[in-house]
Amino acid sequence: MKTTKLVLLSILLMYCISLIWAQSLPNLPGLNYDYHTTEHAVSAITLGMGGLNLTNAADYFTSYDNPALLADNQGSAFATSFRLTKKENLSFADLTDVRNLLHDKQFMYFTLITKNAAWSYHPVTSINISEGASYPNSRYYDFQLDKLQLSIAAKDDRSSRLAGGINLKYLTGRLIYLKVNNGASDGLIDNKVKGISGDIGFTWDEDRYKWGACLYDLYSKLWWEDYDSKSLKQRAALGFQYLGDNYSLMASLQGKIAKEAETTYHFGFVKNWSWKVTGADSKEIEQSIVLRSGLFSRDFDGTKNISYTLGSGYNYSMFRIDFAMTNEGMRLRDSKYLFSIGAGIQ
Repeated sequence: MKTTKLVLLSILLMYCISLIWAQSLPNLPGLNYDYHTTEHAVSAITLGMGGLNLTNAADYFTSYDNPALLADNQGSAFATSFRLTKKENLSFADLTDVRNLLHDKQFMYFTLITKNAAWSYHPVTSINISEGASYPNSRYYDFQLDKLQLSIAAKDDRSSRLAGGINLKYLTGRLIYLKVNNGASDGLIDNKVKGISGDIGFTWDEDRYKWGACLYDLYSKLWWEDYDSKSLKQRAALGFQYLGDNYSLMASLQGKIAKEAETTYHFGFVKNWSWKVTGADSKEIEQSIVLRSGLFSRDFDGTKNISYTLGSGYNYSMFRIDFAMTNEGMRLRDSKYLFSIGAGIQ
């Protein structure tokens, strides 16, 4: 009994010492631990139809917003997405020019999909700030956080209408920060971080109607080497889709699971045109063109608070390319562009 008490006392003492040694990181950009927002969307398909996808399984990146959508997947495919980062204004004609694919890019996501499962790599955030390099004031800030994700989905044996899925995520990153004021340094921060997180999602099919829901970062923890551990911001989303003949209408919302509720509302429209052509080997090849549009906002209080989205895609047999653009208040010069390329594996 004395030995047990001694062990418990030692554990408590070590815990108290660790609390004393642990420090809080300064308030720096990128360290808000709230990453599942529309501006971080990884799929051109999702972004084109309003920025949130809980119900549309025709997307190689479905595991990001709702892993349950993988339950209907029977084949294999891989896909990657990236943003254009060239600092110039692009017209709509420039956007549709394939030569723009050669511009400087910011890689967003890579995923490999198999039957009911997906493996993904996601650079969650990458921030580099170097300013005022001349003596005596300067600041250098570099923060990179990457995510490796396994997604698994399945359907209920008793009811094929219900499907569920989970995301298991491993995060790793590094922060380097140095600020100098009048030649005096506040001290160099060079710290690594490791973490885990998990999402859980559901879908329900009802003929032409489909419901979807997901809880993001339901459990999460980030462990810094020398600083307090942190949790990612928890978010929840709910969506609805009506499937018509060659078109879809969808609506969804997403908010934080916290006191500071911050809800965004999303609406999307998708129109599809499909046809078949005969190839050189006399086999029929399926092609399709898709048009997507949508909008999202926190309060719809005036045009300037509404973000509009527009996207399109082309599918040829097992190859596909998609792009999307989004802007606030119809300011085209401030538009952001997202591309994705994918291929099925037979």
